[in-house]
Amino acid sequence: MTSTSHHDERIAKMTFASVYPHYVTKIEKKGRTKEELYQVIEWLTGFYEDRVQKLIEEKVTFEEFFERAKLNSKANLITGVICGYRVEEIENKLTQQVRYLDKLVDELAKGRKMEKILRSQ
Repeated sequence: MTSTSHHDERIAKMTFASVYPHYVTKIEKKGRTKEELYQVIEWLTGFYEDRVQKLIEEKVTFEEFFERAKLNSKANLITGVICGYRVEEIENKLTQQVRYLDKLVDELAKGRKMEKILRSQ
C-alpha cells in the first residue's frame, strides 16, 4: 500500500478515546457486546478491560497506545481489506497496527466467530 506521511501522522496523533466509542457503536448495532470487544482488544494488545479504560481516560494517541501494547504474535495473520487498504500490505507499522484493530472490530461486527477473529483456528 502506498500511504502518505500525512495519513500516517494523522492516525498516529488520533486518540484511542476518540475512536473507541465508534467501535462500541459498530459492534453493539450488530448484536455483539463490549465484553467481546474487550476480548478482541486484549488478544491484539494484551490490554485487559481496566487498562483499556485507563488509556481512554489518559486520552493516549494511537502511537502511545501501540507503543505500550504487546502485539499478539499472530497479528500478522490478520489479512483483508479495511478502510480501502489491504492490511497485510500497509508499510507503516503503526498504521498497520491500527488497521489490524479496525479489521478485528469489523470482523466482530460482521458476526464472525470469536475463534476465527482470534486466529485460533
